[in-house]
Amino acid sequence: MEVTNPDKPFFPARGLTKGDLVAYYVDVAELALPHLRRRPFHMKRFTDGVEGEFFHQKRVPARHPDFVDEVFVQFPSGHSTVFAIVDNAEALAWVANLGCIELHTWHSRVPDIERPDYLLIDLDPTSDGQWSFVREIALVVHEVMDELGLRSYPKTSGATGLHILAPIKPELLFPDVRRFAKAVAMEVERRIDDQAIATTTWRVADRVGVFVDFGQNARDRTIASAYSVRPTPDARVSAPLLWDEVAAVEPGAFTLETMAARIADVGDPMRGMWRNPPSLRRRFAQLDVEPPSDS
Repeated sequence: MEVTNPDKPFFPARGLTKGDLVAYYVDVAELALPHLRRRPFHMKRFTDGVEGEFFHQKRVPARHPDFVDEVFVQFPSGHSTVFAIVDNAEALAWVANLGCIELHTWHSRVPDIERPDYLLIDLDPTSDGQWSFVREIALVVHEVMDELGLRSYPKTSGATGLHILAPIKPELLFPDVRRFAKAVAMEVERRIDDQAIATTTWRVADRVGVFVDFGQNARDRTIASAYSVRPTPDARVSAPLLWDEVAAVEPGAFTLETMAARIADVGDPMRGMWRNPPSLRRRFAQLDVEPPSDS
């Protein structure tokens, strides 16, 4: 695939171009694609790089290459659209060439986009200087997930927070997964027992500590997937972590320029995470949460 305007500055502070962005995604495609395949892909396009304007584009361009798949999605409002599906390295390069610095995907996959295949806890600082709290809370989330028998995988958000994903069998609807995630978040909050460190308070104005966010477990919500570059001046990357790295991790260490060396050093901490996901259904009782219906 030909890259248009490969020398266009995309991260001027680092001297990085659109060509550098496309080359990065081609290089990490083998690691990134397991997290993208068969998921509706939400385009957030920075056609002039991080210092330019951006726009959201849900509908895949009508004229797109054959190697870019698509999926029709109906919304509760009655509106509908056709999302792109990024299943291969060529499609990944194509969306990057369109200015999609970030890889935003749904939590579910075709053919059943109504049932997510992972549970997400998003640790979102309320104010500056809370990164040490994020690391502390993440370890408690890990503890709770382990007790529930759920394998969990941390990654930097690439911005100011941290994502913890737990693969699950895609058998429950989004509202049920969200209820379970809320119970996990509240258990983490209870164990921390300090609202200045961890909170599930929904109203932003009432928060002090890091928000243990369970609300992302909802239909049509997206996150920047593993290995996604973020639109920051230093081209940070949402980097998968080993759990023994979390206590001392610094998110600024992971950028488009440093990821090749990191991958060579530690490999892929998320390798194989989508194999044999467990059922969430029988785990509701462990958190004293009403079990899901048979829907």
